[in-house]
Amino acid sequence: MKKAFFTVISVVFWIILWQIIHLFIAQNILVPSPFSVFKRLLELCAESSFWGSVLISLSRVVSGLVLGTVLGIFLAVLTAKSNLLKSLFAPVLHIIKATPVASFIILAILWLSVENVPSFTAMLIVLPAIWANTEKGILSVDKKLLEMGKAFRLSKKQIFFRITVPSVKPFFNAALNSAVGMAWKAGIAAEVICPHGKSIGAALHDSKINFETADTFAWTVAVIILSVLLEKAILRLTSERRKSNA
Repeated sequence: MKKAFFTVISVVFWIILWQIIHLFIAQNILVPSPFSVFKRLLELCAESSFWGSVLISLSRVVSGLVLGTVLGIFLAVLTAKSNLLKSLFAPVLHIIKATPVASFIILAILWLSVENVPSFTAMLIVLPAIWANTEKGILSVDKKLLEMGKAFRLSKKQIFFRITVPSVKPFFNAALNSAVGMAWKAGIAAEVICPHGKSIGAALHDSKINFETADTFAWTVAVIILSVLLEKAILRLTSERRKSNA
């Protein structure tokens, strides 16, 4: 209850500050009022095309997030177990982390069909965080605990779920927590740069061209809400799966 209370206070504070900035600037085309933005968001929610755009963007972001997570875990296992592979793949990790998102999007447009660009971009942005953090988690597993597990004749499955997973879990969850937001940013940015069909990014692109600032803010609020809900859903799902496996 205390956490919820402070969350509400924080939201109210920033909405009030937003309203003050709106009144100070006094130009709706630059900063629309919170009331007009949330009113427009409710209007959009009443339209079937809004939910169609949300589902398309959500599917692209989630597919990129899943691919990036699976590939990141796979590479983390390889590089954690082999110094040779770690040295071999290290430049790839640094290149992906250092390259701007816009560069990935432009390259993806050249390599892939337009509808696959958001998923590919989201995957590449998610990959380094999952890869690096999962590798740290694997390397942090206490070898004495592993030896103890073998001494007590635990099966490989029991050692994995009772020792390895709990040790890696904090690192992986931290990476996944930030990866969801990064996937949304990258996926929507790709949709804005190369709009195709109905999507959140295409709607943002259209609102920018038509100078519909309230729409731009409304779609942005929708993205933030979806990002938070997706993050909580994924973390809850992974937590429940680990409990059931244990």
